[in-house]
Amino acid sequence: MIDLVELSVAFSNLLREAGLPAGPDRSGRFAESIRLTSPATIDELYWLARITLVTQHEDVELFSRVFDQVFRGLGAIPERQGPAPVPTPFRTRPATSPSGLRRQAVAPETISGTSGTTRRAESESGDGHEVTLGTSSRDERLATTDFGVLTPEELVELYSLMRGLRLSPPLRAGRRARRHRSGDALDLRATLRRSRRTGGDPVVAVRRYRPPRPRRMVVLCDISGSMEPYARAYLQFLHASVGARRAEVFVFATRLTRLTSALSLRRADLALARAAEVAPDWRSGTRIAGAVKSFLDDHGRRGMARGAVVVIVSDGWEHDNPALLGEQMLRLSRLAHRVVWVNPRSADHRYRPLAGGMAAALPYCDALVSGHTAKALREVIAAIRG
Repeated sequence: MIDLVELSVAFSNLLREAGLPAGPDRSGRFAESIRLTSPATIDELYWLARITLVTQHEDVELFSRVFDQVFRGLGAIPERQGPAPVPTPFRTRPATSPSGLRRQAVAPETISGTSGTTRRAESESGDGHEVTLGTSSRDERLATTDFGVLTPEELVELYSLMRGLRLSPPLRAGRRARRHRSGDALDLRATLRRSRRTGGDPVVAVRRYRPPRPRRMVVLCDISGSMEPYARAYLQFLHASVGARRAEVFVFATRLTRLTSALSLRRADLALARAAEVAPDWRSGTRIAGAVKSFLDDHGRRGMARGAVVVIVSDGWEHDNPALLGEQMLRLSRLAHRVVWVNPRSADHRYRPLAGGMAAALPYCDALVSGHTAKALREVIAAIRG
């Protein structure tokens, strides 16, 4: 008997490769609908998939082609009534990544999922093809592979793993106090006002407290030539991670660009494509001191960096005078609550912070982590929490 829940995950992966925005959330709804309704026919399965995975009318035609090629003639599920359509090549919708590469549609014979089994689907003519479902070891391999050697397609596969990481900045006391019976401060004015009910005797003490709020998080990401693959990974992580969507995001190479609004788009491929359009200096030189100075002059002193957790993602290669970077990092450390530097090169046990920019900035950093793989992102999260 075929496990339709496992096959639904593989089917959603193939839809994404074909160009449809079938994200992990829609895949989860599709699998849950199968579990709850137990479809008995291909028609029922088709409508479950179409309702949960398709949101735009122009995607129905491509979705139907992929569905017919995957689910026609599977085991105990009866055939759809009427003649089967002739399979046609996929019409892919290109999604440009910041590196300028385009995702290509994979062959319909191979679907990557989370199961370790292989199924055979035969068409009405008797010809079959293998539906290969990848093993969970592939996810483990991707999670421990350096971002610098991952292809754009493999990086897209990491999106579901990144969604499981919750980025939680440290808390701070809120500015506005609220009344609460177990508050730690006495609200004198409210207590005296309430005492009028008891003839001026303050029988009831009104207390208040300041509820904690998460600190603001600011990310400055290096998009120069040496850091371009890591920048793509971190922008995707900031888009996927729960708790990171309120972060202020800037990228820099030769100049500073704010990407907060671009990453607010719900679809990851559109958000990264928009980020590539907004920042014109991808893969160019590195001027870290100028970027930090521009951030402090235009945004930091106005309050964005004050009491915030600032994360700088860069390998520390500075084209300008390193002393200038030291001066700007000193300014930043006086404003920020915590400064975390993410340097993928530090993952090597032989690494020493001898580069001019890194050596000048390190004394003003509260933490230095590598963050070079999806598994190492947990070290970044821990460093942000402090």
